[in-house]
Amino acid sequence: MELKQIPKIRYEGPGSKNPLSFKYYDAGRLINGKSMREHLKFAMSYWHTLCADGTDMFGRGTMDKSFGTAESAMDLYKNKAHAAFEIMDKLDIDYFCFHDRDIAPEGATIGACNENLDEIVSLLKELMRQYDKKLLWGTANCFNHPRYAHGAATSCEADVFAYAAAQVKKAIDITIELGGSGYVFWGGREGYETLLNTNMELELDNMARLLRMAVEYARAHGFTGDFYIEPKPKEPTKHQYDFDAAAVLAFLRKYGLDKDFKLNIEANHATLAGHTFAHELRYARINGAFGSIDANQGDMLLGWDTDQFPTNVYETALCMYEVLKAGGFTNGGLNFDAKARRASMTLEDIFLSYIAGMDSFALGLLIAAKIEADGRLDEFVRERYASYKSGIGLDIVSGKATLESLSEYALRMGEVKPLTSGKQEYLESVLNQIMFGNF
Repeated sequence: MELKQIPKIRYEGPGSKNPLSFKYYDAGRLINGKSMREHLKFAMSYWHTLCADGTDMFGRGTMDKSFGTAESAMDLYKNKAHAAFEIMDKLDIDYFCFHDRDIAPEGATIGACNENLDEIVSLLKELMRQYDKKLLWGTANCFNHPRYAHGAATSCEADVFAYAAAQVKKAIDITIELGGSGYVFWGGREGYETLLNTNMELELDNMARLLRMAVEYARAHGFTGDFYIEPKPKEPTKHQYDFDAAAVLAFLRKYGLDKDFKLNIEANHATLAGHTFAHELRYARINGAFGSIDANQGDMLLGWDTDQFPTNVYETALCMYEVLKAGGFTNGGLNFDAKARRASMTLEDIFLSYIAGMDSFALGLLIAAKIEADGRLDEFVRERYASYKSGIGLDIVSGKATLESLSEYALRMGEVKPLTSGKQEYLESVLNQIMFGNF
């Protein structure tokens, strides 16, 4: 099936058996006064959708991502650009995200790379006008090329650091030119394999130096959007410096960058770090660092970043619960950093995968709104911590209590036993009731 044969994907409701239709994503449906489109802010990942061909560490590609005939590398990337906007148009997705090396072929020098980018960016601008699409965020791929074998900002070689800086500068220029509302740093090789050959202090200092340079340059050139760091625990390096939300926030605070950056949280990265997706989102939210989301899921039986399209509705519901608690997205959104499985190799599978992911997040939004409206989970948490609303608990949280006053209080109490049950099983059954109560 050719791309032109795929119809425009429309909402047909949960009873539809048409695979090329939305069952739950009804873009105009109002939830808490905002449309699904506004709540979810879906974005297409350029790299997985237009470039990933099914290659994995055990086998060659299974998918044809040429999108037509091409006499040159530039022709191939122009084909990809036209296909990208046709895919977004047919899926009714408003945003896209890219790495610099996704959109244009790499040249022998940074100057040649930039010339290729300039030509493609002109085409992207025209297609954005034609299809009324927006750039959610841009970034630089400073991890794929062999020059980044030892990292980019954290490389042991100063020339590599300089090259990465030039690449980041150009990616920021493009993001500004295309009106992007965010710029992401994912430290694909910013980590180490062994401490035996690593000056960790210098590497961390240098990573902070590049981030600071990027912020100063972008702000001086009119960028008003958000900067994001995307936590990732492992793969490709054994130990990534951006391991999880807590590690990233500690790093940002040490170098005084915490006011400049928010977090772009990915589901698959959360689980690789040993956390739930909701944990990483909540950690970002309660620290004032919630920014954007890479929407995918991993396979809990596999120890690498499988980047599957999200279909686990428990995860999407608890994700959207955190998004609602954060007041929704500002400059961020839900980017499908996800790829069809290697054996799902047709062009139609691109659409079936996006439909599955978009419907799963639409369901998640509907359920999250029901959780809030139901109120039992929030009320249980409030009651569980009620002892901090008065008496000695209020003294603790207000700062009135001292170690001496608490010791005196404890000596008067006698034996202390827990008085409240955590009722985890009950709360999980409440969640099931909210999710499946119509059966």
